[in-house]
This record gives sequence, C-alpha cells and structure tokens, in this order.
Amino acid sequence: MNIYALSTGPGISGIAVIRISGGETSKIINILTGKPVPKPRVATLRKINKINTSELIDEGLILWFPAPESYTGEDMAEIHIHGSKAVVDALHSSLSDIENCRLAEPGEFTKLAFQNGKINLLKAESIADLISSETEIQRQQAIKIMNGKSADQFNSLREKLLKILSHVEAKIDFPDEDLPTNILNEIKNSSDEVINKIKKILNDQKVGERIREGFKIAILGPTNAGKSSLMNYLSNRDVAIVSEIAGTTRDVIETHLNIDGYPVIISDTAGIRDSKDEIEKKGVKLSLKRAEEADLKLIVVDAKSLDFTDVLKGFLDENAILVINKSDLLENDIDPEIKKTDHILISIKENKNIEELILKIKNNLKNKFISSDDILITRERHRQHLQQCLDYLKNFNQKKETEDFDKAAEDLRLATRHLGMIVGKVDVEEILGSIFNDFCIGK
Repeated sequence: MNIYALSTGPGISGIAVIRISGGETSKIINILTGKPVPKPRVATLRKINKINTSELIDEGLILWFPAPESYTGEDMAEIHIHGSKAVVDALHSSLSDIENCRLAEPGEFTKLAFQNGKINLLKAESIADLISSETEIQRQQAIKIMNGKSADQFNSLREKLLKILSHVEAKIDFPDEDLPTNILNEIKNSSDEVINKIKKILNDQKVGERIREGFKIAILGPTNAGKSSLMNYLSNRDVAIVSEIAGTTRDVIETHLNIDGYPVIISDTAGIRDSKDEIEKKGVKLSLKRAEEADLKLIVVDAKSLDFTDVLKGFLDENAILVINKSDLLENDIDPEIKKTDHILISIKENKNIEELILKIKNNLKNKFISSDDILITRERHRQHLQQCLDYLKNFNQKKETEDFDKAAEDLRLATRHLGMIVGKVDVEEILGSIFNDFCIGK
C-alpha cells in the first residue's frame, strides 16, 4: 500500500509539500506527470495533471528519494506545488483515485521510518516534540534527544544487562560448573552499576517532562478572591469570566504561556467552598485534583477575609505562594502567622505588586528547570519502563544471592526488555499506536 499526505501546514501559503511513500511511488509520479521519476534528490520542474482528464493541476517541483535512502526507508517522493486549498485538494483527489494509494494516518511516515530501522523510538518521539515545541528550551531538549545521547545511554545499560544475562545463562546450561570468582564479581558490579545509574536517571525531579509538557501552575482559593482576574492579567487576555458573582468558574480553565522562554500552563480553578450545587461540587473536586498535580500553586485569598479553609491550608507548602489580593482594601496589618508563609500582597484592581508576583513565579520556574546532561526522561512511558527495569533488577539480585539462577535469569530478561522498550529494540507494536497518533498527518 502507498500513502500520501500534505506535510506542510494547511491554509494559504507560497508552497505546499505533499509526500508519497510506498513501493509504487515511481509509478504514481509517472501517472501524475506522464514522465518517469527524475534523478534522485534533484528538484525537477514538472507539470502535474489530473489522472483521468489530463487537465493541468499545477506546475511544481518533484523530488525523488529511492529506497532505502529516504525518510521512510521506502521509495518516496515530494511534490512541491502552490499552497492554495484548491490546488492541494485537486492533487489529493487525483492521488486518492490511484489504486493502492490512500491518505496517510497521523505519524505514519515516521512510523514507517521506525519500522524500517531508519530511526529508533526515542528519535521518533523527539521529532514529534520538535514539531510541537513552542519555546527555546523545548526545542533544545528535542534536539538533544534527536542527537541520540539518550538512546546511547539506554543502549549501553541494556548491553551491560545482556552481558550479565549471558553469564547467568552459562551457569544454567552448565549447572555443575562453578562460575569463576571474577565473573561473579563482574555480575555483581555490573548489576549494581546499572541499578545506581537508573536510580540517578529517575531522580531528575521530572525536569524532562516539565520541559516537554509545560510547568503547571494552579490558581486556587475561595470564591470571589480574584483568581480569574489574576489569570487574565498573567495571560494578557480575558481567558476567564470575571464577575462579582461568587462561584462563576465551574470548570478548570487553562492557558499556555511562555515566561522567559519556559513553557507554562496556568489553570484557573473553581472557588473552593462548601456548596450544595452539584456542578459546583464537581468543579471544586477538579480544582483539588489540579492542585495536587501542579508544580506551583498560587493560593489567592481576599485581604478582607483571610480565614481560609483547612483544605487550602493543606496546600500551603514549599511549592505554593500565598497571594493576598485586594490589599488596597486592607485596613490593618496581616496576621503574624500568615506573615511566616511565602506570601505577597497584591491588588489586581490597582496593579499593585503584580510584577513582584511575576518575579516570584519566574524564580520558582528557574529553580525547577535546572537542567543537566543527566536529564534523559521526557515522557511518563520512559519513567515507567525504567522503574519496572529497576524493580526486576532488585528481584534479580535477591534470587542471585540464593543461587536461584533460573528465576533470576527471567527477572534479568524482563529488566532488559523494559530498557529495550524505551528505544524500541523489542516487539513494541502495542505502544506504537499511542506514540504515533500524537503526530500530525504528513509526518
């Protein structure tokens, strides 16, 4: 089966690029242009016609990439045409009329590249991350993963485990032979080395996921404290409804920001209070869930009524800033106990101390984004496989000590398998769909 898709963004543009991949790509180019494919990797001007009427669709460039030297590893072509919707639709229509030629699924070109051994799974994911990157730090991380440093480290750990496995299996095959002392020492040292390395990788404060997904800030507080107004101020637009009626926000409202190059997701949540309204109760439940998931909590309270619930007090930890709004209405000094918390007095109405609050947020951001070359995890999938690998290695060490080599070998195989699943060195069909469906069509 041959696939095709628009690989540039939809809408009016100077040019549009349509990709075609499959064993009959050269035949498809011949049908569309009436000529054989041009020389490999040489941009060649051709007239592109409708396949049934020979009516001219457009004149554009054809690029021909014969297998295996192509992005997908199959025969592949790119057609560069003018970027109008009418031209693209006409070419798509002609391609769909060709036998064994269909529209590609999201990420299918990159999925083929992985399946044909052109890239590993980490590189495939980093391509998706690069396409969706919005800030410089996201671009840098995607490029770092694309360059293969993470894959090299995971492959190196996997090779160490395979070497240990070969020694253990030798013991199983020849049970009457004692393993030499140096081999036993090597097994212990290598397994301990891999365990310590994985522990170090896992102890990364989730910086990689934070960069990829965005730093999560939740705005919490009682009703009518000014949470939505703060959200609107920070995002410079009216993303949340602001009114004097308590309980206006019933759901979680999100906005994506770029603060000093760091990706940030700010959530405005429902006011936390006891309510008989079922919809508002659900909104409060969502608020509490978002607070638990947040990297930073902005707990907004009204300066006139500083009595906030035990639930809110529970969220006042090292990852929270107490924001006392409507400070222009404050007549007396605030409670000494409240002064002990990380707090700031602001007035959104009078634009007072807002910049100081933003500075506090920026400082918190920078502390959470301290990056190093040891940051290798960018997705929850990687973290889960590493944790499972670590668990199996701990089981292996216990069984090895009791010389239960058969069961120890199985734990080692499973540990190796989980490392391999990160880079795609095992049968990973069950996880491919979830990864490549996040791609745009044409990639």
